[in-house]
Amino acid sequence: MSDSRRYRIGFVGLGLIGGSLALALKKAGFAASITAWDIDSSVLGRAGDLGVIDSAADSIAALMQSVDIAVLAAPTQACESLILEMLKSPGGTICVTDVASVKGDLYRAVAASAPEAAALYVPGHPIAGSERSGVTAADAGLFEGHRVILTPDTNADPQALGLVQQLWTAAGATVQCMDVDEHDRVLAATSHLPHVLAYALVDALAKSPIRDDIFRFAAGGFRDFTRIASSDPVMWRDIALANRDALLAAMDDFCTHLDALRTSIADRDGVALERRFRSAKTARDEFARDLAMRDSGTI
Repeated sequence: MSDSRRYRIGFVGLGLIGGSLALALKKAGFAASITAWDIDSSVLGRAGDLGVIDSAADSIAALMQSVDIAVLAAPTQACESLILEMLKSPGGTICVTDVASVKGDLYRAVAASAPEAAALYVPGHPIAGSERSGVTAADAGLFEGHRVILTPDTNADPQALGLVQQLWTAAGATVQCMDVDEHDRVLAATSHLPHVLAYALVDALAKSPIRDDIFRFAAGGFRDFTRIASSDPVMWRDIALANRDALLAAMDDFCTHLDALRTSIADRDGVALERRFRSAKTARDEFARDLAMRDSGTI
């Protein structure tokens, strides 16, 4: 390691999140160097041209031999095999983390197949992103003011956990620890379900016989609600399948509420309809107020 404040950081996979984290750590002075490996060598070439990385590794094993902190930032479907390969060739790495949106499968795979290295692994998930994708969309400010959830095992090495916390703090994020299963349930409701709903709404309207008029006259509310339907379909397909059980539970709960609203409308029950609308408005207003207070540093 270079010194007590700057670390050699390695990335396995390099898209929007990995590239943004690399830039943020460079900007903060936390990174002494950034090395990356990606299955697509052209990604590494672009990242080098953009100044996102300093060097490219020929293999995961070579990368693990040359870095202090290794970050897995690959597509969800590839994460399980990659995290095991990383942990089975740790080299001199102090800790390994990731940015995957679903933690349960990774956590269980590591516990089953690489228990001897599990203490070095601190799962992480930044609650930040964009409908854009790829390293060319990397943004050094992407994590500023956002939360990062860590889901460490109770036997996680304290040095590894502390270093991952420092990494995300350097990137401008607020770090919070959470149980693995709770993380997957919470993200199913707050992130994965909204994406499914946005995709479903746009897909349904696009197949309507009056689609041209629908999209011609759609205003700000439609644009704001459906923005995330421009996200990478392959990435969200993988996330939905990886968090299948928690997402299905969230979808079932939502469908129950939607059915209740439909019944109120069908029955011309304005009282029940307004009651649900007022309840939702109150909850949303409270959320917006709390968010504003967090952003201002009041809480």
